[in-house]
Amino acid sequence: MVQMSAIGRTTMETRNVGSERRFSAEKMQKVNLFETERMFADIYCLEPGQEQKRHAHSDADKIYFVIEGTGRFHIGDEERDLGPDQIVLAPANVEHGVRNESRARLVLLVFMAPNPNKRESPVTS
Repeated sequence: MVQMSAIGRTTMETRNVGSERRFSAEKMQKVNLFETERMFADIYCLEPGQEQKRHAHSDADKIYFVIEGTGRFHIGDEERDLGPDQIVLAPANVEHGVRNESRARLVLLVFMAPNPNKRESPVTS
């Protein structure tokens, strides 16, 4: 949420990514950091053995940035292990996913645009 100051200007939103991390033994955790009509930014927190199953988004690009750990990324027909400070693009309409095959936790910063959660529903007659 963007906050308005007393003089009508927006104030800067910040988050401490370290304190926003959430893990669960049951499944990967998605923690929203920011969301606008145009994009969202989340952190994904994966325990060893957890995954985001392969899927695709029509008309939306996704970026994964590895903060901590090592993940096995699937983008289209390629598969690659990426570690801290590495980044990968999953273009629109391309199948993608990630699996934590290591023994350590995996934390990803994820951006997606346009925001599929804010798209207008198609009009049908």
